Amino acid sequence: MTSFSNNSGNRIEKIKALLAPLQPTHMDITDDSHKHAGHVGARSGGGHYHLLIVSPQFENKPIMTRHRMIYSALDEMMKHDIHALTITACTPEEL
Repeated sequence: MTSFSNNSGNRIEKIKALLAPLQPTHMDITDDSHKHAGHVGARSGGGHYHLLIVSPQFENKPIMTRHRMIYSALDEMMKHDIHALTITACTPEEL
């Protein structure tokens, strides 16, 4: 069984750092990995996260573009550290 508690804080801090160029006015990251114990992705060590990110850079951009911006910023982490990412991306006005 893989333990996520050791890596969770480090991964969340790394996610925040990688998303900093999007200039978020608010960001909340929840590690839901414990809910997926035994799941195929969990066995390989990849975590399950929920991300709420608010940024003026999302202004006039469709959801898919916002998600691509996030996935692009997290590129390397998506290959190993993150198995699943639920994203809520909005502008300050949409929050």
